[in-house]
Amino acid sequence: MKPIAVTAALLGGLCVFPIPPAYAAEGHTFVTASDLQWTDVPALPPGAKIAVIEGPLSEEVPFTFRIKLPADFKIPAHSHPAIEHVTVISGTFNIGMGDKLDPSKTQAIPAAGVAIMQPKMNHFAWTKEETILQVHGVGPWAVNYVNPADDPRKKEKAQMTRAAPPFAQLVSLELAGRR
Repeated sequence: MKPIAVTAALLGGLCVFPIPPAYAAEGHTFVTASDLQWTDVPALPPGAKIAVIEGPLSEEVPFTFRIKLPADFKIPAHSHPAIEHVTVISGTFNIGMGDKLDPSKTQAIPAAGVAIMQPKMNHFAWTKEETILQVHGVGPWAVNYVNPADDPRKKEKAQMTRAAPPFAQLVSLELAGRR
């Protein structure tokens, strides 16, 4: 009878003195859709948005992020250095394996579907409607295009180089203006 009374007293005490929420949540992360902060994705063609939930993606730690792809979006053939786990949150994600984007060689993954791509496995994708994905794995994370010309980061860098005069020209123009 005594052990039952002690147990009841302990449980009753827990009800009277609840654990503070900050302590109960220590080390955990809770995220709602309204918490997500969407930004452009330099590694994907224009229009894609990313919301990093857990990271950073550049380190050898677990990561989780959401990708929002607009309708009629195409991702050229690429691979990643780490395994990629993709869950389709909404829309349909059409994905195929190979070195060149070919919509006729894709499989449609509907909402709630999952795709798992192994490291360095070339794949490509496209959407017909706005599609939101959740991607998770262990970093470091990167997008490596099969054809370097498909990499939007290189296209942007080339455009910036053509648009901006070299630093030496800027300095000489600045000095000329001071004379």
